[in-house]
Amino acid sequence: MRAIRVASAALLGVTALALSAPAAVASDDDHYVMSEGYSVQPSTVAAGGQVTLRVDRAVSGCRSSVSVYSGVFDTVVIPRNSSWAAAVVDRDARPGASYRVTFTCGGISAVKELTIAGGRPVDPTPAPYPVPRGVHAGAGGTSDGFDAKEIGLGAALVAGSVGTAYVISRRRAREDAG
Repeated sequence: MRAIRVASAALLGVTALALSAPAAVASDDDHYVMSEGYSVQPSTVAAGGQVTLRVDRAVSGCRSSVSVYSGVFDTVVIPRNSSWAAAVVDRDARPGASYRVTFTCGGISAVKELTIAGGRPVDPTPAPYPVPRGVHAGAGGTSDGFDAKEIGLGAALVAGSVGTAYVISRRRAREDAG
């Protein structure tokens, strides 16, 4: 009889953990899927060069406008009646670095990589002052998109379900003993 109670408490805890995990992992507006139907051409470009951002609407299933953003160029919108747009890569992009390019359509995102070639194009009008080159910080590893509220809510759900399972199993143990 005790084994059934322990198994029930364990099952309750695992169920609560499984149900709270998607809430802690999911983000409100970003859902990454396979990157089929989206492309960056060329996939390797020199700093200051131009890339073509393409969406194959038949493959991707996207019927609305597509926003494309990256740390190496300004956000570009591909209108819903078009299949491509152009973006100019920042001149201060680090040669040899790989940058994430994110296509977003209707709350669903696809990711491609853009590599910066080793050489730099010649600038016919050099800047009269030194160009600042700040740090290109990432999104924080696996914690991208999380905030303290979401993490706290997930932890509270897990702790509450484990505590409830413990109290129920202790109460039943006392009832059986007495």
